[in-house]
Amino acid sequence: MTATAPQSIQRITARQHPPVEATTVTRGQRADAGGETTERALGADEAFRDDLERIRFSPYYSRLGAVTQVISSNGAGQGVHNRLTHTIKVTSVARAIATGITRPGDPRRDLLDRLGGCDPVVVQAAASAHDLGHPPFGHLGESVLNRIARQRYGLEDGFDGNAQTFRILTTLDALHPEGGLNLTAAVRAAVLKYPWCRVRFPRPHPSEFAYPPRGAGAGDDDGGSSKFSAYFLDAAEMVDARAAYPGLPALRQTVECSVMDVADDIAYSLHDLDDFHRAGVLQYAAVATEFREWRAHAARLARQDLDTLTPDAPGRSLEALRRRIHAKDPWIADDDAFFAAADRVRTDLIDGLLAVPYDGSRAAERALGAFTGQWLARLQDAVTVTLDPHPRSGYVSLLPQAWHEVTILKFVHQRFVLQRPDLALYQRGQARILLRLVDGFDAWLADRADAARAPRRLLEFIDLATMGYDTIAGDSPDLLAGADPAARRRRAVGRGLIDYIASLSDARAAATADSITGRAERLWDAGGGL
Repeated sequence: MTATAPQSIQRITARQHPPVEATTVTRGQRADAGGETTERALGADEAFRDDLERIRFSPYYSRLGAVTQVISSNGAGQGVHNRLTHTIKVTSVARAIATGITRPGDPRRDLLDRLGGCDPVVVQAAASAHDLGHPPFGHLGESVLNRIARQRYGLEDGFDGNAQTFRILTTLDALHPEGGLNLTAAVRAAVLKYPWCRVRFPRPHPSEFAYPPRGAGAGDDDGGSSKFSAYFLDAAEMVDARAAYPGLPALRQTVECSVMDVADDIAYSLHDLDDFHRAGVLQYAAVATEFREWRAHAARLARQDLDTLTPDAPGRSLEALRRRIHAKDPWIADDDAFFAAADRVRTDLIDGLLAVPYDGSRAAERALGAFTGQWLARLQDAVTVTLDPHPRSGYVSLLPQAWHEVTILKFVHQRFVLQRPDLALYQRGQARILLRLVDGFDAWLADRADAARAPRRLLEFIDLATMGYDTIAGDSPDLLAGADPAARRRRAVGRGLIDYIASLSDARAAATADSITGRAERLWDAGGGL
C-alpha cells in the first residue's frame, strides 16, 4: 500500500520499524524555537516523562473535567464519566497493556523488540492526550462543529476531535513560544490514530482504496475519510512527527499508538456502560429481548431481508451488526466468535448486571465493580502483537474473540442509549448553543467597528490560521484546491473560530452563548478562557 504526497511533504513508506537503538535519540527529540530538530541533553525516557507532565499540566487537560463524555452529569447525576475521568481510565488501561506486553519473558516482547520496542511512558502520554481535542457536549459537539466548518466556512477538512488534539499539541497550547507543547516525536506520533488528512493527503488518499484502513472510509456524501488525525494546517507537523520512524508504513499507527487505541476501545466499551447503568437508562427488558430474540431466530434472520422488518423488531439490530462486521471487517469476522461473544455479553451484562436495577447501594456498586474489573482483566490479557497486521488493525490489537466482545458491548450503548429520543431532545438543545456561539462571534468579527474587541484568544487563533493557510498556499497549494486569498481568509476565520469554541467547556460554552446573545444576567459570566 503506497501513497504519494504534495512535493513539500516527504513520504514515509518503508515497511518495518528500525531497531530500537536507532530510534532512541530521534524519538526523544524536540523542535527548538527556530523549528530545527535538536538533540536534548535529557535521555529519551526522561524526555518522555517530561512530555507526560506537560500534557497533564496543560489547561486543555484540566478542561476535560468539564466536558461531556456521553451523558452530561447535569442531565444524569454526578456519577457519570466526563472526558477527564474517561482519559484517566484509558491511561490506566493503556499502562497495564504496555507494561504487560513488555514484561521480561513475555513472548510478545520479542515481537515488540523486532518492531523497535514499546515505551510505556509514551503510551501513557498518548493516552493522556488522546481526547484533548473533543469540543463541548461530546460527540454531538464534534458533529455540529464539523457541519458548520464545512458548510459555512468552506473548510474541506471540517472538524474532528483527533485532528483537533494534534493541533492543540503542536500549535494551540501556549506553553512553547512557537506554540504547542514542544513534545518529542514519539509522543506526537503516538496520538496519530488516523495518520492522514480528511482529503488529498496522502495521495492516493486512503478513502479511495477499495479496502481502506479503519477510519479512512468515506464519512458522508462529501467524500473524504470519516476519521483523520491532522488538518491541512498541521499536515507538515504530522509528517515531521512520523519522520522519527523511517521504517513505518505510510498509513500505519506506531506501536505505542496502537496500544493507546486498543485501550480507548476497551475503556469506552466498559466504563460508559457504568454510566448508563447508574443513570438507569440502560433498561434490562429492551436489551434482553434483543439478544434473546436474535439468538432464538438467528438462522431465520440470517436469511431475511432486514429492510422488510421494522427498525425496532427484536433481533434485527444485532443481526444487522453481524452483517456489518462481515462487510467491513471480513479479515476478522467469524460467526462462531460473534455467537460466543453475544452469549457472554448476555450472561455477564444482561442476565448478570442489568437484571438487578442499580439502586445506589454498596451492593450495587460492588456488583458493578466486579463486572467491570473482570472484563477489564480479561480484555487486557487478550492483547496480541503482530509484525505485519491487517491494514484495518494495528501492531498491538485484541484477539478475535475479544474483538467481537468489545464490538458487541459498544453496540449495546449505541443501540439502547445513543438512539434514545430523550437523549436526542437534550442534544438538540446543546446543538443550538453551539450554533448561537458561531452566529454571535461570526457577526462580531464581521463588525469592523467592534471586531477588535473580540476575545484576544479568538483573534490570536484566527491569526495562527491565517499564517498557516498563507504558508500552505506557497508550499502546497494543491491542498487548498486553488483557494483565492478571500477564500483563504474566510477559512482562517472559520478555523480560528472553531478552534476557540472547541476549547470551551460545556458550562463555558453555555454561558458564553447566553452572553453573546444578550441572555446573561451577569456581566462576567462568559470570560475568555478555557
